[in-house]
Amino acid sequence: MEFDDRASMHRLCTERLGEQAGRQFAAMARRGFRLSRAANDAPAAGRSRLGGPALLEPGTPWPELGGVPLSLHAVLDTDALAVWLGDELPTRPGLLNFFSIDPDVPYEDYSKLDTWSPEASRVIPADPARAIETAAPEPARSFPARPVHAAEVTMLPDCWDVHDDDVEFDTDKHWGATSLILAEMHDLNGNTAGGHCAFGWPDTSYASEVSYRDADGPAVHLLQLAEDAELGWGWGDAGTMYFTIPAKAYAAGDFSKAEAIGRCC
Repeated sequence: MEFDDRASMHRLCTERLGEQAGRQFAAMARRGFRLSRAANDAPAAGRSRLGGPALLEPGTPWPELGGVPLSLHAVLDTDALAVWLGDELPTRPGLLNFFSIDPDVPYEDYSKLDTWSPEASRVIPADPARAIETAAPEPARSFPARPVHAAEVTMLPDCWDVHDDDVEFDTDKHWGATSLILAEMHDLNGNTAGGHCAFGWPDTSYASEVSYRDADGPAVHLLQLAEDAELGWGWGDAGTMYFTIPAKAYAAGDFSKAEAIGRCC
């Protein structure tokens, strides 16, 4: 759920969920960005883009899985995003390159590859002062380069990413916190599962969570990539790819722990 105005978000949460649950749900808000094609009235967020060559430091090996090169899907320029993210960006990773295995890349037998392995996706940071454009090696696919504008929004979690101990709810009326959010907030869903987003919360629109939790709390959402016919990628029927990272690794700037999760209808 996306909001352009944080005060309106708080008001709507308390109106829909009640004073206590509304405050608890609003406290889960995170800052993020809605990504769209850059234009004259919507400038690109630094060097952020979808597709195109990677922006890697010299000598950085191109990531692969079992000898199959991953495909570069996006680059985020976190220096351009840092002012809005504030303390929600605890380190300054510079440029973030997002890679994942691409089943359209020719390979003799994908059943021999562990495509569920964390190595099937990669997020590689790079120093903007040293990064150079790096073309994908054969047979990895290269997608058209699209500079992107990052519109600042405040995001609330999808109902499937809310757990029972996150908000108070009436157990006589709802089977869980998810039921409460689904019933009372459903018409405010921005349907962002059909779009590209960065940071904030993912929007799954499916009956499963994306921001898995561990002892340090919910995973941090880095990037949501929707099916995009113009760029030439997709992940199943109305599929979406989500890149996330454990909260502790994110706080330490260890993007080697990031991984991609695909969801489709």
